[in-house]
Amino acid sequence: MPFIPHTEDDVRSMLNSIGVDSIDALFDEIPEELRISTLNDVPTGCTEMEIGRLMSEHADGDRQGRCFLGAGAYEHHVPAAIWEITTRGEFYSAYTPYQAEASQGTLQLIYEYQSMMTQLMAMDVSNASLYDGASALAEAILMAIRANRKSKSRRVLIPKTVNPVYRQVSDTIIKNQGITLEELDFGTATGTITTLPDEPGDIAALVIPMPNFFGSLEDVDTLTDWAHQHGALVIASVNPTAMALLTPPGEWGNDDNASQGADIVCGEGQPLGIPLSSGGPYFGFMCCKQQYVRQMPGRIVGRTVDLEGKPGFTLTLQAREQHIRRSKATSNICTNQGLMVTAATIYMALLGGEGLQQVASTSHRQTRQLHERLTAIDGVSAVFDQTFFHEAVIRFDKADVDNVLISLAGQGILGGYSLKQAYPELGEALLICATETRTDADLDDYVNALQQVLSGSQH
Repeated sequence: MPFIPHTEDDVRSMLNSIGVDSIDALFDEIPEELRISTLNDVPTGCTEMEIGRLMSEHADGDRQGRCFLGAGAYEHHVPAAIWEITTRGEFYSAYTPYQAEASQGTLQLIYEYQSMMTQLMAMDVSNASLYDGASALAEAILMAIRANRKSKSRRVLIPKTVNPVYRQVSDTIIKNQGITLEELDFGTATGTITTLPDEPGDIAALVIPMPNFFGSLEDVDTLTDWAHQHGALVIASVNPTAMALLTPPGEWGNDDNASQGADIVCGEGQPLGIPLSSGGPYFGFMCCKQQYVRQMPGRIVGRTVDLEGKPGFTLTLQAREQHIRRSKATSNICTNQGLMVTAATIYMALLGGEGLQQVASTSHRQTRQLHERLTAIDGVSAVFDQTFFHEAVIRFDKADVDNVLISLAGQGILGGYSLKQAYPELGEALLICATETRTDADLDDYVNALQQVLSGSQH
């Protein structure tokens, strides 16, 4: 869509119509100290031809080699049929259903998506959807504060094993709302939560990642029971692919009673048929127990019948205040990533439960093989002794992890995610990942390349 700028006469005419002297006066509610007079870091304008050349160069630079990088976004195989269908005009041009009378096809697709997600997570209700996995966690925290009527505090326990970006985004969104995030440390041997406070006091919620950022599997049953025993809600932050193999959040806990299972589930939906695409767009998902559904942000589609008894689909349980009442709204993130949800729905329908299990089990197997082979190299060791899914952490005894990654990239291998900045206590640690897209030959190439780098023979 071309950009057509307004002329000075156009701007003056519009300002006169609304009775404002200038653009600055139109935004006079913004404090002076928050305004920026110059944009020194913004480059000068380019012609259409120059912009085309620049975008082509960026696209060429984005061509990647074999990817062993995870840390929240994963290179899974996306069957061609998924985006052939998703980009059909009837899906591609439809943004998001704001009204209950929106396209029945779009509404039915969202209904099918919600049904699949509730099955995958063993939860009662799903929304459709949120912006991404990080903001979905922030929304889950806000929801838990609202939903936990028994708690008078605004304290939420969040482990350091949660994705660091998710923690940063959550803190940014909630820190000015009187909510406190209290971090739980992890065991240096296991990479999982090992210590819980004996007397936690009044807490509103506990966040449980599964798998956690290191790929390790937390003791979700014990953690869930502990949270419920102390009057806290459980927020599960999960990888949807892993849920095809692992116990779903709705079944967490050893206590066989009505409080079993996570109360709110959220995560990043990118593994469900969304390509990496240089970081987006992705989508966030959220599910919850039925008793908390009125506190859940986002759209919910229900199946009903019309006056003639024919089945139909409509938006339900969505208060208008979500769009117009600002701080009193359930959420102020109104964007649902409808196109991404379309792709995810087709992906889950195409693969089915058995296909999702195959993707998860193959990814796990390839990561185990990669971990075993890399830690057999002199100068490389395993960091944790805990069971993991399709990510694991290794450490270089003498080499600098960032320099190793640079050398590997020179050979066309994205070797993993450096943990030095987020977890300096782990030393020269590297988070590695393998999915079903990685072949045995890919593993061979990674092992051989790393051996060369560490031996100093690669120049």
